[in-house]
Amino acid sequence: MSSIFDGLRDVTVLSITVRMVLAVICGGIIGIEREYKRRPAGFRTHILICLGAAMTTLTSQFLYLNLHYYTDMARLGAQVVAGMGFIGAGTIIVTRRQRVKGLTTAAGLWTAAIVGLALGGGFYEGGIAATVLILLAELLFSKLEYRMLENAPEVNLYMEYSGKPCLERVLKLYRERELKVLNMEITRPTESETHNACAIFTLRLNRRCSLEVLLANMHAIPGVVSVEEL
Repeated sequence: MSSIFDGLRDVTVLSITVRMVLAVICGGIIGIEREYKRRPAGFRTHILICLGAAMTTLTSQFLYLNLHYYTDMARLGAQVVAGMGFIGAGTIIVTRRQRVKGLTTAAGLWTAAIVGLALGGGFYEGGIAATVLILLAELLFSKLEYRMLENAPEVNLYMEYSGKPCLERVLKLYRERELKVLNMEITRPTESETHNACAIFTLRLNRRCSLEVLLANMHAIPGVVSVEEL
């Protein structure tokens, strides 16, 4: 443990102020990256969650140390950890193209609450270190993830097309490129008069056919309205 924070371990007016300010700063640092990417839960949301979690720990300590209510000090914090599941679930959506979005934001909200609990309990080193690691995960590790996905042997493609002959031409292209279709799901049949037909493919690529080339070839097929990676 760092000796810098030794004078702030006890529950005093100064330590309470420092913990609340740190909760606002750390929550804002985590949330500003989500705000930059225009996610549903951004800067202010992360601040409020981190500050609220810190206040929960402070309240538990106050009840135990000052009011002498000899109860489990971790009980309120446990409710924060469980209750964050409801808020996090609200940021997760499944688009009409069967794409799940918001998982990282939900995880960020949950970890922001944990950081708040740590800071509220006086565990300054853990809260600050967790904030730095969360920021690294959201900024630097995301680039590594995208690079790994570019070289992934399996891809999921969402395609909108106009009719059954178009689908047959796409399957013929897969055979010509020696691509293995691991799974194919027709999410909207061609009989629909108001919408284009939709299909989701799970493909195994090979070294002779990159994803960019495959998407360009699919766009060139008559009847393909749109195609993108999921």
